[in-house]
Order: sequence, then structure tokens, then C-alpha cells
Amino acid sequence: MSLGLLLPSGLLALFALLLPLLLHLTRRTARQPTVFAALRWLQESQRPKRRVLFDELPLLALRLLLLAALAVLLAQPVSSGMAGGRAWVVVAPGIERAEARAALDAPDAAWHWLAPGFPRLDRDVAAGTQPTSSLLRELDAALAHDTELTVLVPTRLAGLDAERPALRRKVDWRIVETEISPSSTAPPPPVQLVVRYELADDPGLSYLRAAAAAWHAAAPASAANQARADIAPTSEPLGPHARWLVWLAPGALPTHVRAWIEAGGTALLSATSQFPGTATGAVSWRDAQGGVIVRGRALGNGRVLQLTRELAPHALPELLDPAFPDRLRALFDPPSPPQSAFARTHAPRTGGPALPPVRHPLQPWLALLVALLFLLERWLATSPRREHAT
Repeated sequence: MSLGLLLPSGLLALFALLLPLLLHLTRRTARQPTVFAALRWLQESQRPKRRVLFDELPLLALRLLLLAALAVLLAQPVSSGMAGGRAWVVVAPGIERAEARAALDAPDAAWHWLAPGFPRLDRDVAAGTQPTSSLLRELDAALAHDTELTVLVPTRLAGLDAERPALRRKVDWRIVETEISPSSTAPPPPVQLVVRYELADDPGLSYLRAAAAAWHAAAPASAANQARADIAPTSEPLGPHARWLVWLAPGALPTHVRAWIEAGGTALLSATSQFPGTATGAVSWRDAQGGVIVRGRALGNGRVLQLTRELAPHALPELLDPAFPDRLRALFDPPSPPQSAFARTHAPRTGGPALPPVRHPLQPWLALLVALLFLLERWLATSPRREHAT
């Protein structure tokens, strides 16, 4: 563990230590000379050299310490990393404590959970999916470079992201065989495609109806009636349950539609619609040759997608592809990457970047010390003993 300062210029406040020094020099207890008649005939002896004396040394030392603590507080001290030398064993949730101890004989190691904050193994951790990959990267950056790390994981590991983590150290990856619970894949929620058009003979309407019919056929029987298309002119309201909108009208987007998107809706605009920012937005769909079909960007809590071509077969041959309904649905509801996998396929790789160590601010503890020193200084400065001493 190492200490550092986020704002070293805050140490310039140490010059304030001169103030209590000057204060205690100028406010020394006044001494009035008393003349004795019997002493005036004595020969005047050489005066001793004057020394710099500070009055009330305990109070002075306390004030100096208080100002020094304030200067360090202004410099924003932090501690980086964890102490090295002792091996670490982290256990992923899903493994019982007894199983973990039986799987590895390491009594001298530091045993912790692979959970936020890395609590000790003898403590309970909250249930739920832990961000395993992110926690591994965080722990790799926090531990000293020479600390040995062993990770105990169950057969199937949850809380993963899109790739195997790359760490700077070699990890002893041990799998504790556990029972795999069957994963229940919930069917996609029923959705209603809302289409608003300007022209009733728009060529894209028939393909949108066909896509909605394909969704209706694939929906569960209990929700089939909800997976239908609401196709109407632009003068019709969107409805309270609308989530996905295809807007086939030229010109600027109406205010009420923009407000609906900002509230969390997703809209696919025609190529003739006008909306700022979509021309440079992220690409959401490309054709087989790499050409851009749809671009999009965020708007409030929702998203705006815009076609770059007319929604017609001569401009967009993808309309004739049997996979068009699935591709259209993926625009509105992009598939999320898998978050669980077998642990044997997700062992960390070596050669990861040397990330900066995790910094832990020390300001709360230092602020508490400053408060205590201030209270002690006030108590000592206003003490009745001080009045009697002077």
C-alpha cells in the first residue's frame, strides 16, 4: 500500500504554521520590573543574552498540529493498492464456505469473496449476480504485483461480459464442481408495433404489416393478441402502451412524438424525416456490402433511429429477406450478450494492461482528526487553568 496526494499544491498551506508561532511570541505574559532601593548601589552586571521563548508550549504544539492536518487535508491524500506478500484466495458466490475450504488447502492465505468490496469469507454476501469480470479486473489492479491470486469458481459462472478478462498476473483458476440449475429462458415480451404514415399507399406499409404478422405468429398463445400492429395516419395518437414506433412522414418530427421518445420510446424514422444528429449517429444496420441502412442516437431516455433509404424493395432489398422481421425487431430490441458461461471457458488471460491502482480517499478520516484537534485546541485555549497561569 502506498500513499499519495491528488493536490500537492495544498501543502502550501503549511506556511500558515508561522501564524501561531508569531502569535505566541507577541502575546507572551507581560513582566513589569520592580525597583528595589537597596539594589541601586550594586554594580550592574552583564545582562544575559536573550533567548527566544514561546509561551504555552502545549497549546502552541496543538495549534501547529491542527494547521498541519488542515494542509494535508487540502492536499487530498489517498492510499493506493493493497498490501502485498500474502496470497489471496477469492471465492465466487455460488460456492459454500465449506466447499471452498475443502477444495484448497491454504490456511495462510487471505480468503475473500469475489463480490463488491471483497469482504472476508466469514461474512455473508448479498444474493444476486455479481459482476465477475469487472471484479476480477478491479482486484488485479488493487493487489500488489507480486501477490499470488487463486480464484475458486462454480461450474457455471454468471456476471460476465463480452470477453474473457485479461489480467496482468497469472491466476490460479480452480473450478469447484457444483450442480447446474436449468436456465429458464423467458419468451420475449409481447410488443405492439405502432406505425404512423403520411401516405396510405406508402410501399413500406405492407412489409411492416408482414413483420408484425410474423411476430404475432411467434408470440405465445396467451399474448398473441397483444403482438399486433397499430397502423394509422399521423393524426392518430400513439396510445398509452406504445414502445416501438415507425414514423413514415416527411419533415420535422412533431413535438408530442419527440416528447414520447424522450420519455423512453424508440422511433424508426423514414429517410425523408428531419431530425438533427441522426446523420452522424452510430450505425445500427448495414447491408451485405457494408452500406449504412440505419443510424441512431440517444434522445433523453429513448432512442431515435433513421433510415438512410426509402422503405421500398428497389432501394432496400433487405425487405424481401425472410429474416427482415427478426432484423427489424433487433433494431428496437438489440439482443444482449450472454452473461453466463461455463467457468472452464472463461479463465482469465495474462498480458492485461497495467491499470492504475485503485485509490482510496483518506479525507473522511483526516477530517475527523481535524475536528478532534480543533475541539481539543478550543478546550485548552479556554481552560480556566490558562487564565490562572497568566
